[in-house]
Amino acid sequence: MNGSQKSAPVTGSDFTECCAAGLSCPIPDESAEQLASVVKALAHPARLQLLALIRSSPTADACVCDLTDALSLRQPTVSHHLKILTDAGILRREQRATWAWYSIEPQRLTDLAALLTS
Repeated sequence: MNGSQKSAPVTGSDFTECCAAGLSCPIPDESAEQLASVVKALAHPARLQLLALIRSSPTADACVCDLTDALSLRQPTVSHHLKILTDAGILRREQRATWAWYSIEPQRLTDLAALLTS
């Protein structure tokens, strides 16, 4: 894949479909590129902090307005990171009035964990 092409985001149960044996056997180039896009989405300190904040909230969701102060980042920067996590299928986004609320897609984390431990 050259620098101008983007692989399609891995969606739904793609982890289990493309890599049923996890990383215990070779995977095709296309599957590796799709999985790399998900891992890349996680490979940023702010994104890991966002996941931890959302996961540890009492309601298991968080408003973007609450996440900006917690990370000392500006709202556009937080929104950018949340979009990357949402596009990778790691977060769900729900519009409530004027604010966006985010929650973790639990099956996505389960599938990723299974992929890495298989």
